[in-house]
Amino acid sequence: MLQRALQTEREPLTELRILDLGAGNGMMGEVLKRDGVARLVGVDIIPEARDAAYRDRPTVYDAYYITDLSDVDARLRGELTEWNFDCLTCVAALGFGDIPPRAFINAVRLIKPTGWLAFNIKHSFLDDDDQTGFSRLVRALVFSRYFDVYHLELYRHRLSMEGRQLFYYALVGRLTAPLPEDFLASHNIAS
Repeated sequence: MLQRALQTEREPLTELRILDLGAGNGMMGEVLKRDGVARLVGVDIIPEARDAAYRDRPTVYDAYYITDLSDVDARLRGELTEWNFDCLTCVAALGFGDIPPRAFINAVRLIKPTGWLAFNIKHSFLDDDDQTGFSRLVRALVFSRYFDVYHLELYRHRLSMEGRQLFYYALVGRLTAPLPEDFLASHNIAS
């Protein structure tokens, strides 16, 4: 879906500098690398995730950081900024408390002001009934003037341990302007 969105704008995937948030063991990174992205940097909060990525997919990431993006020190923020990211990917890591709203927003702020976002979320996170911080964040972003949706698709993500189908939305869009510092507060979203 990211590739299709890029094709609409006549931008090659091979020139993207991607930040893979919640990179885990590198499964998403492996697909991106296979498709020829220019640079790929993983970020996760769990050291064992990086260890698994380096063990199972040692050539996928140009760099892999272990950090909590909710509270990044100036040195690391500067180092991440130097990568000049123009795309953020995040697959199967959002909305369950794994990545808090503040961490996601901080990751988005590392992407250039007209960069791409490609992520997936459990389908219920787009329901009005869900008032969790992350659900409210995604709705606020999607309906804001700071983001254009290029593709939104409901799909079966996987089966649960009990054999139930679990549905997710995949979302690809483009930032239209930098997110303001008070984005979370102005939408009453706890970080």
